Amino acid sequence: MTKNKKIVIYTDGGARGNPGPAGIGVVIYDQNKKLISEISQYLGEATNNQAEYQAVIIALEKAKKIGAEEINLFSDSELMISQLKGDFKVKNKELGSLFVKIWNLKQSFKKVKFHHLPRAENKRADQLVNQAIDEAEK
Repeated sequence: MTKNKKIVIYTDGGARGNPGPAGIGVVIYDQNKKLISEISQYLGEATNNQAEYQAVIIALEKAKKIGAEEINLFSDSELMISQLKGDFKVKNKELGSLFVKIWNLKQSFKKVKFHHLPRAENKRADQLVNQAIDEAEK
């Protein structure tokens, strides 16, 4: 298997109610936009922001497993991306511990860049979030 050194990740997290039943969606592509992996996972009770952070943690853990070295990560959560870039402080205690987890995971890679994108450009990750919550609510 060829190692995917440079990958592109789209993440999304959401909760129905805030807090409420929550899920995450992760879509991972190689640098040629070829799909490597999709993750749709139910989290249980969480807030929207907690779900967004959990999605990044799960995505980075997966990236580590597949041997990625450089990551471009996209999310439609403007708050989280601003916090991960260091533009905004993390004031919430629960998010603070998730932020530290991401910070530590980041050290496993040569380069990790965080990018905000409009929700309309993050449709697949959003579908995976809803799929996870729908499955759990059956």
